[in-house]
Amino acid sequence: MDEGERVMVRALFLLLVAFSLHADVYQTNCVSCHEKLPVSIDKYFYRYLLNYSSEKDVKRAMLEYLRKPDKQKSVMGESFINRFGVKQKSELSNGDLKKALNVYYETYKVFGKLK
Repeated sequence: MDEGERVMVRALFLLLVAFSLHADVYQTNCVSCHEKLPVSIDKYFYRYLLNYSSEKDVKRAMLEYLRKPDKQKSVMGESFINRFGVKQKSELSNGDLKKALNVYYETYKVFGKLK
């Protein structure tokens, strides 16, 4: 293996480690709780996507909601909120919230996956 290949392998390894650390924040703090709800976690994503459309706007809206959950900010219908209530404020730091949202977006985005 030449020097260029070694550099590429190291860079790929670091990228995988970084992604797994972000995925852990998402898995531990988001998926573990949402697994207990009757609505799968992807349904929230699709509602945000329908309401906000761009990656930047979806992430911004979700971050705002997670920081300060409010019935008016929710993309879920009134019957859902009446049944399950408004989410509790996230205790995650802004950095961890952004990491989790990046993994969430990458997991469920439809762009580039449609044929």
